[in-house]
Amino acid sequence: MLETGPSETEKSGTRPPRSNARLALICLLVTSGMLGAAYASVPLYKRFCQLTGFGGTVRQAEAAPTTVLEKPITIRFDTNVRDLPWSFKAEQVSQTLKIGSTGLAFFKVTNTSDQTLTGRATYNVMPASAGSYFQKLECFCFTDQTLKPGQTLDFPVVYFVDPKFATDEETRGTQEITLSYTFFQDVNSVGKQAGLQVAPGNGTKALGVKPSAGL
Repeated sequence: MLETGPSETEKSGTRPPRSNARLALICLLVTSGMLGAAYASVPLYKRFCQLTGFGGTVRQAEAAPTTVLEKPITIRFDTNVRDLPWSFKAEQVSQTLKIGSTGLAFFKVTNTSDQTLTGRATYNVMPASAGSYFQKLECFCFTDQTLKPGQTLDFPVVYFVDPKFATDEETRGTQEITLSYTFFQDVNSVGKQAGLQVAPGNGTKALGVKPSAGL
């Protein structure tokens, strides 16, 4: 039998050009897939939290419950601003309502800078175990809000506490829930403010809802 020695490629330890190109393509596809999964995971994670109340995230509801309990619950409101020259305050310190009934709260935001800025609010509730029962029907969160210099907007939040809150072993003894909002500057809008159109003047009411007395 005729035996042959190692090829020149095997001696040099290099791969043929076609093999190198195939390996580079595989690496590119894997990297692209990982980046795509990372970007996709952000909205998916947010949607998961909204559906489950995970980590104290408030759930989005389509309709108010038909059952209202006699048991009262106190809702406290907390506001924060991060890296944004805005004033952000709740127009009420707290509200007490019956579990299952609908509450209406207002928040006032003022752009204290000399520039048009866009912000976006995130939220959560404490204790975290209440996240799956505290649900909102209307909210300004996770939506870009653009304010001109010195402009003030009032944002409404319509919410309720699911009656199942009163029967869950982890929450049935809870008498108080804190709803916390934090406004951040929208990084996607930085440098793009000049062409944006916003409602003129101060005291503009967002979403067409006016504050009600007694809340």
